[in-house]
Amino acid sequence: MSCRGGRVNIGEIAKRAGVSRSTVSYALSGKRAVSAATRRRILQVIDDVGYRPNASARALAEGRTRAIGLVIPPAGRRLTPIQLGFVADVVAAAGRRELDVLLSPSGGEHDRSFERMVRGRRVDGVILMEVRLRDARAARLRESGVPFVAIGHTADAATGYWVDLDYQGLVASCVRHLADLGHREIALINRPRELLDSGYGPARRALDGFEAAAAARSLSATASCCPDEAAAGETFIEDLLAARPGVTGLVTINEAALPGIERALRRLGRAVPRHISVTGVVGRHWAEEFHPPLTAADVPITDMAERAVELLAERLAEPGTPPRNVLLAPPISLRSSTAPPP
Repeated sequence: MSCRGGRVNIGEIAKRAGVSRSTVSYALSGKRAVSAATRRRILQVIDDVGYRPNASARALAEGRTRAIGLVIPPAGRRLTPIQLGFVADVVAAAGRRELDVLLSPSGGEHDRSFERMVRGRRVDGVILMEVRLRDARAARLRESGVPFVAIGHTADAATGYWVDLDYQGLVASCVRHLADLGHREIALINRPRELLDSGYGPARRALDGFEAAAAARSLSATASCCPDEAAAGETFIEDLLAARPGVTGLVTINEAALPGIERALRRLGRAVPRHISVTGVVGRHWAEEFHPPLTAADVPITDMAERAVELLAERLAEPGTPPRNVLLAPPISLRSSTAPPP
C-alpha cells in the first residue's frame, strides 16, 4: 500500500474516512452493500492519498487467491511447440488481468499434483488442456465445484465452458481443397495412436472430418497415426509411399512431424507441390518454416489462450452465468505447398 509522501494501511484509510476497517474492505471488494455516500467518501480518501492496494491485499479483501491453474499434459511427455506457445500466451493473458498461473501436470502419477490443486483450493479456477471426449479431470472439477474452462470439449459439447478449434471442419476443408485440385489418392497424418485411442478430441475429430470429406468426394484415402517427432515423420513417409506410391496429397495435424516429412519427401525425390501436395492444420510458425511454405489452417493459439482466460475471468466474476463456448475456424491460408497432381 502506498500514498503520496508515505505509506498507510487500511486502518488509516478507515480513520480518515470516519468508518470501520471492515467498511473500507467491503467498499473495495463489493462483498457487502455500502451506502453510496460512504463509498464516495472512502474513494475520495483513497484518491487523496494515492492508495493502490497490492495484489495480496486485493486477494484477501476479495476472498480469492488471484491465481488460476493451467493443467498441462504429463511432465514426462514433451510439449509440442503449439502447446508451449499456448502456455506462454495463457500466462501473458492472465498477467494482463493481474492473475498468477499455477502449472499442474496431469495423467498417471501426476494426477496427485492435479488433486492437490483441486482439494487445496490453491487457485480460483482452472484452464484444462488436452481434453478427451470422456475426461475424468473435467468430471472431477465439476464434482469439486472449481470453475474451469476446457481447451477442447468432451462428448457432451452442450455443457460447460470451452474453447476449441474446429478440427473436423478444417480437415474436411483441406480434403476438399485437394479434391478441387484433382487429387484422387490422399492420406492423413494424425497425432500419436495413444492420443487417438484415449479419445483425444483433435485427433478423433480430424479423423472424422477426413473420412467424411474423402467419402463425399469418392477419394481413395488412408489415415494413420504418427508420433509427435520429426524422425517419426520421416519414417512415416517412407512407409506410406512404399505401400501407397499413388498418394499425391497429404493432410496433417501433426506439426512436430513436419520437419521429418519434408526431409523424407526431398530424399525420395517427391517435390512439393510438383509431385505431392501437403496441407493441414498446424501452427503458423511451422507452416512458414516448411519448404515450400505450407498451405494450412493456422492454429490461432494466442486467440485461444486469450478467449480461455477471458471466459474463466467471466466465470469467476459472474458464477451464475450459463455455459458459454467458442469454436474457432480460421481460414486456410493458401501458400505454396499444394497444386494439381502430376
